Amino acid sequence: MSFDQAMRTHMVTLGAALYDRGLTPGRTGNLSVRVGDKIMITPTNACLGRLDPDRLAITSVDGEHIAGDKPSKELVLHQALYQNHPTCAAVAHLHSTSAVAVSCLPDLDVEDALPPLTPYYVMRAGRLPVVDYAAPGSTALQEAVARVSKHSRAVLLRRHGTLATASTLDGAVDAVEEIEETARLHLLLERHSPRYLSEQDVADLRQRFPQTP
Repeated sequence: MSFDQAMRTHMVTLGAALYDRGLTPGRTGNLSVRVGDKIMITPTNACLGRLDPDRLAITSVDGEHIAGDKPSKELVLHQALYQNHPTCAAVAHLHSTSAVAVSCLPDLDVEDALPPLTPYYVMRAGRLPVVDYAAPGSTALQEAVARVSKHSRAVLLRRHGTLATASTLDGAVDAVEEIEETARLHLLLERHSPRYLSEQDVADLRQRFPQTP
């Protein structure tokens, strides 16, 4: 199987939807799909709202550039998730406003940055461990993501954004969208003593949806 036109068009469509809804501004965020030993990823310095399906970057799983435009410098983050989750085949990364705002807060629970406000956060994102700040695209950030994401398919990057992997691109996008919505709810409710899902509720959801790490 290769990266056919339908797969390319779908990535472009999802990227435009994320951009049009203000979930990753300007030339930020990136999407990727893995098929076999190759990765298709949005190009470096690309706007998700203006992707060209014929210019998407193709690399090996080791990062060698094969075709298309130069790959995003954040390919290394996608590689880290793929290495930790070999059954996953897509990654989504956003610089969404509420999630970035939460990432800047002090005293976050570094094992799970957001509380279980809704079942869909638990089902689609699972846990959200925090990755300390390092320069975008750097080896230090790649190593930190690889270390922190061993037991989670989603992470929150300090002062940067969210990153999630799933078996499909739709699933990865669903996860980062759910994280953003939960982050927004968290910021709206933080002074109102909200009631969270109980530990039993969370355990039940994880039993019902075991694909969530």
